[in-house]
Amino acid sequence: MSPLETVAFVVSVLGVWLTTTRSLWNFPFSLASVALYGIVFYQVKLYADMGLQVIFAATLLYGLWQWLHGRASSGEVVVEHVSARELGFSLAAAVVVAGAAGFFLYAHTDAALPWADSILLAGSLVGSVWAARRHIESWWVWIVVDVLYVALYLVKHLYLTAVLYAAFVVLAILGLSRWRAAFTRQQNTA
Repeated sequence: MSPLETVAFVVSVLGVWLTTTRSLWNFPFSLASVALYGIVFYQVKLYADMGLQVIFAATLLYGLWQWLHGRASSGEVVVEHVSARELGFSLAAAVVVAGAAGFFLYAHTDAALPWADSILLAGSLVGSVWAARRHIESWWVWIVVDVLYVALYLVKHLYLTAVLYAAFVVLAILGLSRWRAAFTRQQNTA
């Protein structure tokens, strides 16, 4: 456990907790988190996770725009359900991304766990885009992905990061509950 991993841990928890509350302050904390974790993952040769941090940064900027333009007159961020069309597209894209990234990492790098890393990359992309679009179901994706990340990071001896992702599971459950309640409030006031 490095000092860098410790700082990344704290900043990440703050970013996700702020996301559960639908606070726009999640964006600066989350951007700092992805920068720090990009370095951590490079150091342990989890290249898909390292690359994912760059993609997370892009989706965070997209999410900031979405959240700024997806607010009710009260200023609260509006949440919604994912459409069947977007669900199908997202699953198909995830399969393609996982396959392409897994093959590339397996064939062309010294990646430690190319297929597991790539599958989690694809799931994280779906969760990230859905969270940017304010979809309640993003939390279900994060619950599954984060549980699997706990196992991956234990295998790589990133114990603090494994604890972080266990905390993310708890925060994802909290986020799911909060966003469902927000959706219900939205429906009652509409």
